[in-house]
Amino acid sequence: MLYLLLSILCASLIFVVFKLFETFKINTLQAIIFNYAVACTCGIIFYNGDITLEQLPSKPWFLGTLALGILFIAIFNLMAATTQKMGVSVTSVATKMSLVVPVVFGVIIYNEVLGTLKVVGILIALLAVYYTSIKETRVQKVQNISWLFPLGVFLGSGIIDTSLKFIQERMVHENDFPIFSATVFGAAAFIGLIIILVKKIKKQPFQFSVKNILAGVALGTLNYFSIYFLLKALKSNGLNSASVFTINNVAIVLFSTLLGILLFKERLSAKNWLGVALAVVSILLVALF
Repeated sequence: MLYLLLSILCASLIFVVFKLFETFKINTLQAIIFNYAVACTCGIIFYNGDITLEQLPSKPWFLGTLALGILFIAIFNLMAATTQKMGVSVTSVATKMSLVVPVVFGVIIYNEVLGTLKVVGILIALLAVYYTSIKETRVQKVQNISWLFPLGVFLGSGIIDTSLKFIQERMVHENDFPIFSATVFGAAAFIGLIIILVKKIKKQPFQFSVKNILAGVALGTLNYFSIYFLLKALKSNGLNSASVFTINNVAIVLFSTLLGILLFKERLSAKNWLGVALAVVSILLVALF
């Protein structure tokens, strides 16, 4: 249970760090690049086997990690933007609701059969994303397009989860999980560096700063250990995997919402609270039935 609590804490604090980027004027792209460099380093440290850079391209999953690297840096930037524009609760709900995308993928590709309650849970997930994204504003145009941010996070996170599951099941040996994860994080950092290089070539304003590096270190540490502790929790004998994932997702939605209210004075309307409640119900239906 301790590992599960630590995973929930780390995952929830990721959204808090995203929100603090805006407060401390952190360059989001730079911080996210350093975040993935740190996460990659952690993966290498915790890998018990022996492997060299020359061996990586021969791995069957190597090309997949490059594609995932692009998705990782794109969606993480979108998550940061959504958190800063719309709040911690909106982003956490959109991210956690993405668990329905792999479920739908399983139905389409593997002809898996869904029970009635799981279908209801998927439909409720879409409503949850919508209701948590509704913000009271006098500018109707902003109101009309604001839902695109959490929708992008929802779909993007779901595509990442689905891709990870597909590649890991088809191509990655269990012993390679740490180095596979490290390679994905490293690919994301590499893609980020290419983006910076392009900006430099185009002579766009750009300058590294210590605060961006420190922000990236904080984010990368939380990012890696949220996954590390979750895997540890899954190996424990106290709870089955369905229970671990359900508790993890529900707790992150509720705890991150609470953190948003306490730390950033976020105000949730009745519709927003309805969205949070629907998110919890959706997670329970999709994960347990």
